Amino acid sequence: MPDGAPVHPLASDLPLFGLVLRTPRLALRPAWDEDIVGFADASVAGIHPDDEMPFASPWSRGSREEILAGTAASIWSEGAERKPESWVVSFAVRRVDADVEDWREAPIIGRQDVRGREFQLLRSLDSGSWLTSSHQGQGLGSEMRQAVVLWALDHLGATELTSGAYDWNAKSLGTSRSVGYVDNGTKRVVIDGKAQVEQHVRLTPETHRRPPWSLQVTGDMDGIRAELGITPKA
Repeated sequence: MPDGAPVHPLASDLPLFGLVLRTPRLALRPAWDEDIVGFADASVAGIHPDDEMPFASPWSRGSREEILAGTAASIWSEGAERKPESWVVSFAVRRVDADVEDWREAPIIGRQDVRGREFQLLRSLDSGSWLTSSHQGQGLGSEMRQAVVLWALDHLGATELTSGAYDWNAKSLGTSRSVGYVDNGTKRVVIDGKAQVEQHVRLTPETHRRPPWSLQVTGDMDGIRAELGITPKA
C-alpha cells in the first residue's frame, strides 16, 4: 500500500477492510462507513430513467434522506451478519483516473456487490451492481464486473458466478454477456406492480472472457479467505 494511504482501524482484525481491487480505470474497495454518503450522492444523481425500475425494490426513487438511511442500513447489516455460511461484500467503485491527487478522494460512481451462500461447499457467487448515469456507456460497468469476477475466480476459488436482470434491461444484460455470462433460464416476477421476466445468467471459468489487462489485488488475501470461511478444496 502506498505511503500515507489511509488504513482502516479494523483492517488488522477484519482484513476485508484492507482490500483494494484495481483495474485500468477503477478502484474497488469494500465499503467503509465514510463511503455511505458517497453512495447516496451517486444514487441521487441518477441511475436509470424515471419510468424504469431495474431493481427488485424501488429504493432508487426515494429521497436523499431515505436513500442515505437505506444505504447505511444495508452496509452495516452486511458487516454485522457476515458469517462463513452467508456473506455479502459491497464494493465502492471509484475512478483512478479522476482529477484528484489520490483515487481515494475521487467521488463514488457505483456499487458492486458479491454474495456467497455456503460458498465453501458450492463455490458459487451472485453479483449485483449499479453505476451512476453520468458514467454509463463507457465500458465501466463491464470493467467493475470483471474486477469481482477475476477476484472470485482467481483468489477465492469460485467455479460459478450468477447474476440477472429483467429481460428489457439490455444494458445490464449486455454488460453480463460481455464478461462471459450466458443465459441460464428465466423467472416471472411481479416488480413495481407489473409482471416482468427476469433473465438469469451464469459464468464459469470456461465461459469467462478474460480482459487484456490484469487485476491488481492489494490486501491480506489469506486473512480475507479466513474471514469469509474459505479453505482450500480437498
